[in-house]
Amino acid sequence: MVKKEYVVTEISAAPDGGPYVLVALVDPRDLKSASQPRPSVVMGFTSMEDLMKDLQRALSGLSRQMMGGAVTVIKLDMREYEESGLKVGDKVYLEITRTEKEGV
Repeated sequence: MVKKEYVVTEISAAPDGGPYVLVALVDPRDLKSASQPRPSVVMGFTSMEDLMKDLQRALSGLSRQMMGGAVTVIKLDMREYEESGLKVGDKVYLEITRTEKEGV
């Protein structure tokens, strides 16, 4: 099991108009180092395959790249989002556990 702390940095509507929201999470240590100058990286895509290979960065957008560090984006349906009560600036924990499978 892995448990990590994050800070909610952005909550956006679904880009395709679907009934879900995208919640951007950043490691709190990355927020502290955001004030330090970092080189900007601009990405270009020549095909849909290139876009799909690096979807995380594509969703991050330029404003999030300016913060530096990696951005984790999770997709919540509207019910999950409303029940969570999440706001920008909230500290959250993600817990990752591996499902044990029996047999093949």
